[in-house]
Amino acid sequence: MTSDSSRIEPWPSLPFSEWGDTSETLHLWTQIVGKVRLSLTPWLNHSWHVTLYPTARGLTTGPIPAGRCTIELAFDFFDHRLSITTSAGELRTIALEPMSVAAFYRAIMAELKSLHIEPTFFGEPNEVADPIPFADDEQHASYDPGYAQRFWVAMSSATRVMSEFRARFLGKCSPVHFFWGSFDLAVTRFSGKAAPTHPGGVPGLPDWVTVEAYSHEVSSAGFWTGNAEVPPIFYSYAYPTPEAFGSQAVRPSDAYFHKDLGEFVLPYDAVRQADSPENHLMEFLQSTYEAAAETGAWDRKALEFTAPREVSTTSRTSDNA
Repeated sequence: MTSDSSRIEPWPSLPFSEWGDTSETLHLWTQIVGKVRLSLTPWLNHSWHVTLYPTARGLTTGPIPAGRCTIELAFDFFDHRLSITTSAGELRTIALEPMSVAAFYRAIMAELKSLHIEPTFFGEPNEVADPIPFADDEQHASYDPGYAQRFWVAMSSATRVMSEFRARFLGKCSPVHFFWGSFDLAVTRFSGKAAPTHPGGVPGLPDWVTVEAYSHEVSSAGFWTGNAEVPPIFYSYAYPTPEAFGSQAVRPSDAYFHKDLGEFVLPYDAVRQADSPENHLMEFLQSTYEAAAETGAWDRKALEFTAPREVSTTSRTSDNA
């Protein structure tokens, strides 16, 4: 199934009531794929070696070392398939369609075994309530291709803005990447200063992982597609959280500090309904970062970057004509 990209709304609606079952199943599928990467990839600080990366069509593991070859697993939410490719030129595909988590797990492991790759990892999902082992999960088995594609298009639009935001920073900064445990897209800036030891306590996540992830001061922002209680949101938080952080004035006017979550949030629907969704989101990302940097006494002059004036595409084309 190939979609006509000219008809795709860049900021589609994502009511959880309509796609919740697909969201929960897809969350678990991404965990399986992510754990394949986790099991084969050398450890990278802040767990950056476990994430998935946005592509033009979905999410990918990027290249994974596997013995004497390299493999890559990639979700395609336009043709609705998972591909497994190798540096030896081999290709395996699994159709994305309604199937249980257990069936999806068996299919991936079988295809990897056929390539003589047998990753081993903890066979239960992380960061979810009442986890069911992947091999036993016949409960989650939904896949609505239309909403899976909407999910991806929203993520892709968010990625464009977050990538531009990331480019404004000189200091250490994560890629724009997708965490399959929490099922969200994130980008994280670092002040360069060590942070107090994180207390841990994240459900379904070993404390030592959280402690290492938050070893240094951060300002982190991202996009989460929500659940039955919380609609899709953009978020921004700081760790450690400066005392005055939550009382800072941020933009746009529909952003606010969510006391229960301990972070600033901006409803996704407010972004997609804005005259300029991209500017609306960029305001949020920039102003909440400034709130973290100011209240946390970051060295903004040393860390921030202003790009030189760019030559327009039109000018470059004319010069080359």
